[in-house]
Amino acid sequence: MLIKEFRIILPMTADEYQVAQLWSVAKSSKENTGGGEGILVLNNEPFENKRDLFKNHTSGQYTHKIYKLESRVPWWVRKMAPKGSLELHEEAWNAYPYCKTVVNNPDYMKENFFIKIESLHVDDNGQLDNPFDLPKDLLKKREVVYIDIVNDKIPSGDYDEKEDPTKFLSKKTGRGQLKKDWKTTTKPIMCAYKLVTVEFKWFGLQGKVEKFIQNTEKRLFTKFHRQLFCWIDEWYGLTMADIRQIENEVQKELQDNINKGNIVGLKCGDDDE
Repeated sequence: MLIKEFRIILPMTADEYQVAQLWSVAKSSKENTGGGEGILVLNNEPFENKRDLFKNHTSGQYTHKIYKLESRVPWWVRKMAPKGSLELHEEAWNAYPYCKTVVNNPDYMKENFFIKIESLHVDDNGQLDNPFDLPKDLLKKREVVYIDIVNDKIPSGDYDEKEDPTKFLSKKTGRGQLKKDWKTTTKPIMCAYKLVTVEFKWFGLQGKVEKFIQNTEKRLFTKFHRQLFCWIDEWYGLTMADIRQIENEVQKELQDNINKGNIVGLKCGDDDE
């Protein structure tokens, strides 16, 4: 089991992030679906009185998605995995500002594999010592990783000048063109704390696969949050009612488009480990 706590600082409020994240997930889902791969939304509905989440967060929105991933895993995974097994199920309970997401592979790996992502969104600069109240034994295993959407290096294939926070300037908010010291000079500011727990039980491959998954999560979080900020003029001012309508429309689009055209979006090259 490998545990990392990613801390992503962003130039917005936690309230703004709620809309920004949901809108950006919808847009990103469309950009990563086609050619037989991508995302299908099976359920998107409210939930209440779920008592096994975190503290007093018991109500919110439940989603169930399927991810078809053939070209998004390294070659050594594709080689060993049976045809049709590279399909992941994701269940999420969004009780904002807390959210719990569980990803597994029920058709093949069953109980031997899961990714659990717990998220907490706070108006601070990422300095909470133990935001998820982990017990001492898990705190010893936890590695804290800060993600800087301005200064962190990204793969050349992930770079898009329109999604560069150092060049983008928002017309609606005036935010953008962030400098190297932006985290100490920018307001508003918030942190998305993301506790990622990965378990992959396969003799001889456990450590390699768990490390690959955690590295992939860091890459995804970095790219996604650079995009989320640079898309601010598209989501700023939207309401949660607007978001639910957009999600319904995107759910239908994904169903229609997943088997059309070519594979699009983030891919894993043969050199990726």
